[in-house]
Amino acid sequence: MSLIQKIASIATGGLADTALKVAEKWFPPDMSEAEREQARLAFENLELERTRQAEKAALEAEQAQTERIRQLEGSASDLARIPLLGTVVLFLRGCQRPLWGFATLYLDWRWFTEWDLSAKQEAALWVINLLVLGFLFGERAVRNVSPLIAEIFRAKAGGK
Repeated sequence: MSLIQKIASIATGGLADTALKVAEKWFPPDMSEAEREQARLAFENLELERTRQAEKAALEAEQAQTERIRQLEGSASDLARIPLLGTVVLFLRGCQRPLWGFATLYLDWRWFTEWDLSAKQEAALWVINLLVLGFLFGERAVRNVSPLIAEIFRAKAGGK
């Protein structure tokens, strides 16, 4: 969930319940249960509409950001127009993820099978792994793995 979506969720979350609680104080005493239910449904529809509008605004903001990045950085079709250099850059750009992934896999393999590393070197490999993990799989993967890594460090610190 992007920052804009989180803000929109905070801005609209629970609006119907809050509005209904306020409105119930002002309902006439002789209001029927069916009328109260209609009022509740109207407030829920209001919340759904606000949520839809917030989600639409978040989507438009993300699309605008993507378009701005494309304008600033260019696109693959822009690179393809450059005779030889464009093809090379596209190839290198496409190789980045596998290259970093396999390089990190190799470093990890050596780390676990052969190398006896200092604490600083191990910390550097942890950072490299997190950066590559985030680059290859995104922020969610790093967030999901971070508690495990923190637990490993806590166990290691407690074990010494």
